[in-house]
Amino acid sequence: MLLKKLLLTATSLLAIVITHAQFSKGNRVIAANIGGVFFNSGKTVYTYPPPTTGVTGNVRNFGINLNPTYGWFINEKVAAGPSILISYNHTKTFFTDDNNGNTFSNDITNNLSIGLGGFIRNYFTSTGSFIPYGQFGLNAGMSSSKTEGYFFTAGDKSTYDGKSSGGFFFNAGLGFGLIKKLSAHTALDFSLAYNYSYDKSEFKKTTKFDEDNNGSIDATTISQPTQKHTNHGVILGVGFQIFLDKKK
Repeated sequence: MLLKKLLLTATSLLAIVITHAQFSKGNRVIAANIGGVFFNSGKTVYTYPPPTTGVTGNVRNFGINLNPTYGWFINEKVAAGPSILISYNHTKTFFTDDNNGNTFSNDITNNLSIGLGGFIRNYFTSTGSFIPYGQFGLNAGMSSSKTEGYFFTAGDKSTYDGKSSGGFFFNAGLGFGLIKKLSAHTALDFSLAYNYSYDKSEFKKTTKFDEDNNGSIDATTISQPTQKHTNHGVILGVGFQIFLDKKK
């Protein structure tokens, strides 16, 4: 349903009429982010009837996206073409005791994704030095991740680490931007986009148990779960666009 809505919104972008277009069919455009940064932060508070102490779960997520594109103008207002996505994501999840503020569970996960896709971009106007646009894009590819952390249970401490294999990701993004023309062929690019992402991988995780929390390992277990992850986020981008004339 979400993907269907994104596709319908992207299609509506193409129905907007632009007068006095300065682009021509066959012209090319190269675009690349010089800084794409995203940040998400969430908190969940668990409360219980006394005397049980409540806990607070915190999730902090940030990362960097590099998403260069190479497109052709299919008419005077719309450009489309392939894209490359390189994305790094860092997530920290930790739980604290509301009574004493101590962190009893902490997890840090780093994810790297590399993929290919495509985009379609509609420029809303061609007059002036500022030109707004709307864009819809899809990407899919391979991903890998690593995790490490610890948790306390009834005075016992457990530590773990793991990494994924065979990772696959897919994402769809819808955004709006504004370019500032520097010359007839170059422009700065500022954008804000909503992004939906899905990731699936096999994960191998090793957990070590210190039953008395004295530094010695009493038991070790290995698990290999399949994990799936979805995310809804906002991406703020700063980039550069280059416009090239039609090849002779």
